[in-house]
Amino acid sequence: QVSGGEDEIQRLQKALLDYLDENTETDASLVFSRKFYIAQWFRDTTMETEKAIKSQKDEDSSEGTHHAKDVETTGQIMHRAESRKKFLRSIITTAASQFSTLKINSDTVDYEDACLIVRYLASMRPFAQSFDIYLTQ
Repeated sequence: QVSGGEDEIQRLQKALLDYLDENTETDASLVFSRKFYIAQWFRDTTMETEKAIKSQKDEDSSEGTHHAKDVETTGQIMHRAESRKKFLRSIITTAASQFSTLKINSDTVDYEDACLIVRYLASMRPFAQSFDIYLTQ
């Protein structure tokens, strides 16, 4: 169960990446899948940040004045994006160093849990959230 907070999302992402890393010996395509997920999440973070900053600038120009509150929220957006990117970068750097050491993970995820995590994380993507709109159109 996940309450939807940022920390929970990162824990799910880490659990999924650990599962993929543990099973790369049985299926070589999981190496590509792991790299794809990291790149996709990094790209999503960048795109979300750009959209949030653009919408803030549009609101500022329509109001005509610049509030300190808006600057603070822009700073918060940038801080959150940098923490996400730092998390993904740390996974990339630790993954390279873990190939030489034995990895013991207390959060072992089986295949069914990995499928559930993938479905949940996919439901958070913009296309999945707007799927009903596409169907009605």
